[in-house]
Amino acid sequence: MQILKTVRSVLNKVLGGINVFLFAFMVVIGTYQISVRYLFNKPSTVSEELMTYSFSWMALFAAAYVFGKREHMRMGFLVDKLQTNTKRILDIIIEVIIFAFAVVVMLYGGVQITSLTMTQKTASLGIPMGYIYMIIPICGILIIVYSILNIIDIACDTKKIEK
Repeated sequence: MQILKTVRSVLNKVLGGINVFLFAFMVVIGTYQISVRYLFNKPSTVSEELMTYSFSWMALFAAAYVFGKREHMRMGFLVDKLQTNTKRILDIIIEVIIFAFAVVVMLYGGVQITSLTMTQKTASLGIPMGYIYMIIPICGILIIVYSILNIIDIACDTKKIEK
């Protein structure tokens, strides 16, 4: 069990660091974009694209991070009234559904869209769109790993998941 806690802890730290970096990057790029637009009256299309793609990447990394910490939003008013064993079974079923979604939509679908868009180029940066869409299967893998860790924690009746 200790190795699973270590894996979760390392993933949480890495994703937290990536999110902090992306947010700081967006602040710098946003400040640059505003400065160039209002001081020099020359808007930058490159910074606009960088902001858009950075925000998309940050949102998906943050979703995986929050899912891994099991702090995502849920409506537990009915589930919280269930008995412990029934609640545990329902929690495992929910994790299996999330696992299936991550495998089918994010991993398989993400790989498909990434490979399909490798020939398209972004407007300002000129890089393949597949690189932008690559975040979908990456976060799919992260959610799959977190889902497996969550299922093990629930099945082993771990009272407090390491955050």
